[in-house]
Amino acid sequence: MTEQITGAQSLIRSLETAGVEVVFGIPGGAILPVYDPLFDSSIRHILVRHEQGAGHAAEGYALATGRVGVCMATSGPGATNLVTPIADAHMDSVPMVAITGQVPSAAIGTDAFQEADIRGITMPITKHSYLVTNPAEIPRVVAEAFHIASTGRPGPVLVDVSKDAMQAMTTFDWPESLDLPGYRPVTHPHAKQVREAARLLVEAKRPVLYVGGGVIRARADQELRALAELAGVPVVTTLTARGAFPDSHPQHLGMPGMHGTVAAVTALQKSDLIVALGARFDDRVTGRLDSFAPDAVVVHADIDPAEISKNRTADVPIVGDCKEVLADLIVAVQAEHAAGRTGDLVAWWEQLDDYRETYPLGFTTPDGGELAPQYVIQRLGEIVGPDAIYAAGVGQHQMWAAQFVKYEHPGTWLNSGGLGTMGYAVPAAMGAKVGRPDKTVWAVDGDGCFQMTNQELATCALNDIPIKVAIINNSSLGMVRQWQTLFYDGRYSNTDLHSRRIPDFAKLAEAYGCLGLRCDKAEDVDSTIEAAMEVNDRPVVVDFGVHQDAMVWPMVAAGTSNDDILVARGLAPDWDRED
Repeated sequence: MTEQITGAQSLIRSLETAGVEVVFGIPGGAILPVYDPLFDSSIRHILVRHEQGAGHAAEGYALATGRVGVCMATSGPGATNLVTPIADAHMDSVPMVAITGQVPSAAIGTDAFQEADIRGITMPITKHSYLVTNPAEIPRVVAEAFHIASTGRPGPVLVDVSKDAMQAMTTFDWPESLDLPGYRPVTHPHAKQVREAARLLVEAKRPVLYVGGGVIRARADQELRALAELAGVPVVTTLTARGAFPDSHPQHLGMPGMHGTVAAVTALQKSDLIVALGARFDDRVTGRLDSFAPDAVVVHADIDPAEISKNRTADVPIVGDCKEVLADLIVAVQAEHAAGRTGDLVAWWEQLDDYRETYPLGFTTPDGGELAPQYVIQRLGEIVGPDAIYAAGVGQHQMWAAQFVKYEHPGTWLNSGGLGTMGYAVPAAMGAKVGRPDKTVWAVDGDGCFQMTNQELATCALNDIPIKVAIINNSSLGMVRQWQTLFYDGRYSNTDLHSRRIPDFAKLAEAYGCLGLRCDKAEDVDSTIEAAMEVNDRPVVVDFGVHQDAMVWPMVAAGTSNDDILVARGLAPDWDRED
């Protein structure tokens, strides 16, 4: 006879068969039957302190390893606490499977204790979602969930399992093949479109490779570099693509967008050809859309056909996996070169180099001797180096970390790009360190973000996950304060957190079993970072007290054209120099 097991045992066996090594979660009534066989499983369960932390940890694990991250929660509030990280993973195309317990199937729809329609709640923010009430379906659903999460455009998949399905007896039958007739991601691009893109690339006078996070998801960094060097074309990497192309490479212009470099923003504006790779023409990159790159022909390559021409009409649409698109583009460009058709980009590079030299990233040291946050982050990147993993929260510190840390490799920069989730950094760093224990992992966080998920320091301390946290403490919600300074006449309504006084972050770190350090002077920055680097037996938290009124520059104000980029308050580039 076929072995009879519970649905809960089948779920754990399914996760093991899917290759799951780590699950981040919290038990509760509806999911409790699963936690019993989990006790005997080879799967490592990390007990977080808040379900949001479980979701972000699963994201960090996925981004650092390239594997599917897994989180688990109980019904009702446990499940709804996963909504933010699920939405975050959806916006940033992170492969994740979220498993939730549900009230017994007979009670569904009765407003039972701790009941929430988590499948309905998350339907707009998942790649797919399941409600399982038949235990026999568990292996198939789990297999499909992992396949859907990790193929095509990656994303989160929800598996909600009723408690009676976990408790009922069933057999384990892992599917030999998957039958998903409505799910057929196109990975190989159309040859004619690729050839047309190659022709445009060698004919263009002012081309730009506009690289998005899809290049990292496709693990196509080597192909990207090969194409860029073959064609001699400038490269810009978006916030979620930092590390896809080395910052040290002479063809890299930096990050485009609201707080991008002048060279990157202006290259896109003045281009006659944009080759968009795994990017989505996000509003933070384009500025006012009707004024974005007015003279550019657009080649748009993406694995998700829904993204192509969604915001900017593509002249040459290419549906396919970025790795395959780039590989085919290389061959097509080589064929153009062999036929004697090569581009002349000398004048374009002279113009771009002028932008780079005239308007480099920089910052001013505060007059009162206070610590410049940009200096802290710059020194962190220089001392720790490009082989570490950096996870950032959201706000000013996120932009400074994107600007002043130099990224050379994919998978070394983790942040919440599309959703902009405060509280992302600490649990994402935790997940990354679990997935890559050989790597040094720093969370670069703000004092506002840190207070949303700092309880996961307890998780790190108890589970031997020695992350390091740099709190850029300006005692306020910094990015909101910057907008209040610029657009609300300095009326600082509810942005002062008083974080220099309450809480004492160093003492809080010690209470959580971590090493707590504080630094308020520029001359102490290096020694403080070096002291943190020497501690590897527990987490380290460094409270950097920085200048409150430091701002992120360059800046394109929301709703304005990229032509209106400012390099400092009231200071715009002088375009007449090259015109």
